[in-house]
Amino acid sequence: MSHVVDSHRKILFLCTGNYYRSRFAEHLFNHLADARNIPWRASSRGLSNDTGPWKVGPISKFAIEGLQTRKVPAAESHREPVYCEEPDLHRADLVIALKEAEHRPLMLKRFAKWVERIEYWHVHDIDVAHPVEALAELEQLVRGLVDRLAGQERASA
Repeated sequence: MSHVVDSHRKILFLCTGNYYRSRFAEHLFNHLADARNIPWRASSRGLSNDTGPWKVGPISKFAIEGLQTRKVPAAESHREPVYCEEPDLHRADLVIALKEAEHRPLMLKRFAKWVERIEYWHVHDIDVAHPVEALAELEQLVRGLVDRLAGQERASA
């Protein structure tokens, strides 16, 4: 890689538990941004620290399978989900919540002054959409985001 990590602009992907959608988006975005040599780096956080019986291990098996299917390398050992705190929002140049209907109320409750300052997508969680469908939609959105940011980088060069 030809650029220094500290020079990267930062994207923060938000979802409910930082276990499935946001983790997939983070890994996919970083893989695509590196391949396109754009100076952006993604991280992800959860807006709720509630867990349930669905949480097996540090990251969803569906996220891992989705990344493997797309040949996106991921760490051999994954971190546990991380709960979003206000400094996370301040450090980001762009914040994207992955499902407006689900995440806007959580943002209002925890970070009201940020509600209108972030971008909202509409990717369903596993209770509404099968992971194959949800991750395909999320992949399309992440690829579009990478294209958008690459275009902005070219325009400002």
